[in-house]
Amino acid sequence: MMKTYRNFWLIMLSCVISWGGVKAQDKLTPEKLWELGRVNGGIVSPDGKSVLYGVANYDLSSNSGKNALFVKSLKDGSTTQIKLENSAGQPGWTPDGTKITFILKGQLWEANPDGSGLKQVSQVKGGITSYQYAPTMDKIAYSKNVKVGQNTLDQHPDLPKAEVKIIDDLMYRHWDQWSDGFHSHLFLVEYKNGSLQEGEGVDIMQGEAFDTPTKPFGGAEDYTFSPDGKFLAYVCKKKSGKEYAISTNTDIYLYDTGHKTTKNLTEGMMGYDTHPLFSPDGSRIAWLSMARDGYESDKNEIAVYDFSRKEKVMLTHDWDETVSSFIWGKNKSKIYFLATVNATGQLFEMKVPSNFEKIKEDNIRQITTGTHNYLSLGITGSSLISLKQSMSAPTELYQVDIKTGSSQALTFENAEVLRKLKMGKVERRMVKTTDGKEMLVWVILPPDFDPNKKYPTLLYCQGGPQSPVSQFFSYRWNFQLMAANDYIIVAPNRRGLPGFGREWNEAISGDWGGQSMKDYLAAIDDVAKEPYVDANRLGCVGASYGGYSVFMLAGIHDQRFKAFIAHDGLFDMKSWYGTTEELFFANWDLGGPYWEEPKPKAYTKFNPSNYVQNWDTPILIIQGGMDFRVPIEQGLEAFQAAQLRGIPSKLLYFPEENHWILTPQNGIVWQREFFNWLDRWLK
Repeated sequence: MMKTYRNFWLIMLSCVISWGGVKAQDKLTPEKLWELGRVNGGIVSPDGKSVLYGVANYDLSSNSGKNALFVKSLKDGSTTQIKLENSAGQPGWTPDGTKITFILKGQLWEANPDGSGLKQVSQVKGGITSYQYAPTMDKIAYSKNVKVGQNTLDQHPDLPKAEVKIIDDLMYRHWDQWSDGFHSHLFLVEYKNGSLQEGEGVDIMQGEAFDTPTKPFGGAEDYTFSPDGKFLAYVCKKKSGKEYAISTNTDIYLYDTGHKTTKNLTEGMMGYDTHPLFSPDGSRIAWLSMARDGYESDKNEIAVYDFSRKEKVMLTHDWDETVSSFIWGKNKSKIYFLATVNATGQLFEMKVPSNFEKIKEDNIRQITTGTHNYLSLGITGSSLISLKQSMSAPTELYQVDIKTGSSQALTFENAEVLRKLKMGKVERRMVKTTDGKEMLVWVILPPDFDPNKKYPTLLYCQGGPQSPVSQFFSYRWNFQLMAANDYIIVAPNRRGLPGFGREWNEAISGDWGGQSMKDYLAAIDDVAKEPYVDANRLGCVGASYGGYSVFMLAGIHDQRFKAFIAHDGLFDMKSWYGTTEELFFANWDLGGPYWEEPKPKAYTKFNPSNYVQNWDTPILIIQGGMDFRVPIEQGLEAFQAAQLRGIPSKLLYFPEENHWILTPQNGIVWQREFFNWLDRWLK
């Protein structure tokens, strides 16, 4: 349901990750997991000599976190910390490379790369949420929330204490926020001598009830200046109400900073169009594009528009995988991008043909290989700078040789902690599915694995439903933490996941309870044949679509499992359709609303609530109170059904959390209850 990190000095094998050669004594615990520093950013300076990155650390006692900033020299390896009292966000560089930039306490700040000369640049009322400098250094674009629509107080000014929401259209709430009449707009302001010169500047979306960056997760990547500063390209879904709820059609708009006019660059392109970037010479602009309106997990292609030709081309149209992000090389002849392939995140190089035609397969070269995920892109000389992680190591910053793909760690934030930890072996296993396909399944073994011992084993069900089971390092669904509690984990790349071609990825739509359920069972049945797996102590866990999978399997598992855990799972598809917010997702993946005839299978054959009469296994149900994607009634209905049927069950309710668990102490409670439940029924 959603389109959501670190790696370090592992011994990489083609099919197996092991933490061999490290003399470690401790096992991973929830508390140790939250002690790890979370490396982020990795922004290369304009001269290519330094990289700016952040490290977020969390404090359990204060239930909060802070993101500190560091500048790493790529020449001598020295590191400088920027001394700040508060958490800094969205780090970057001024285009001339003389200053680092960031948001602090809601305003834009600058400092010298050595940390001196700290200066507040903006003083915008209400604060800003993102920013971009023009390469010409004469203007800045930033986003802030402005009031466009009316709220209750506007309609009833004599009742200032009334607590009511008056709703007459859809998209009245999104992700975890209610519509309040405010929208995120872009402002353009003159920049001179390290300060904004015209107050708040010009709202280039004046009066529009639309958002840039796009909600709920858009950031500064949603807009960018041309190299000459004359144009500002931005992403926006200029729809409202019901039309907004049922469409994914975002467009790339081109704002002329001189004439103050706006043009829709992607008019007629009906799916998601995001992440615009001008070529270094400004003659072209590229972006990520999905073809079909309403399909949020459509194949992401790299589109390029040539301004002189007035033509656009889909460069990766004939390449079978989907692109997650990209950057231009030093000129318009090359693009570097990230993509998931075979359940790993890799870096690619693409030659952009000068004749402006679709590329052929041999124009794309995979730079990196190995069992890991690369997560970001920056370029310096003959190297790429990228964040990297695996299931066995949190995110660190790496330098990758473009020609050879060899990598070198730049940060060692968690080296001391990891040196003391035992990690379990991660195995790559191929399983035959019921329809004769080969499915990649990750199997994670306990750190002190004994092949002569029988272990309780967990089937992990991935969310999305089209989110990859790649080499991610999660701070909630952490496979090494599960393994440290003496569980074997089985994580299948079942039908519907990217990285195995378009056909495999699209097979889930309209078939939620079909082949993917068979894929799950094929994976656990195959691994359960191993002598070290206790087939009488199998559990099944998952969140979002993974939670749906748990609810579905609870009614059809034929007594395979002895414990279930579902986090923010979809339980009754009819009530879910009536309460979720992004209806384009429901319409595409479920096949439409429940009143259509013939009725989609999602509401009949593939509806977990229709199988409650078969439930016979203890189940823990976890629900966030601020989750508007999978609203609260899903968890409550499932818990109530289990209780009324006499099924051993527990409800873990987080009233202030959304689809995820984000605060430290809630995260610890989540982990403790998770393992308490599994230990109770599987040990």
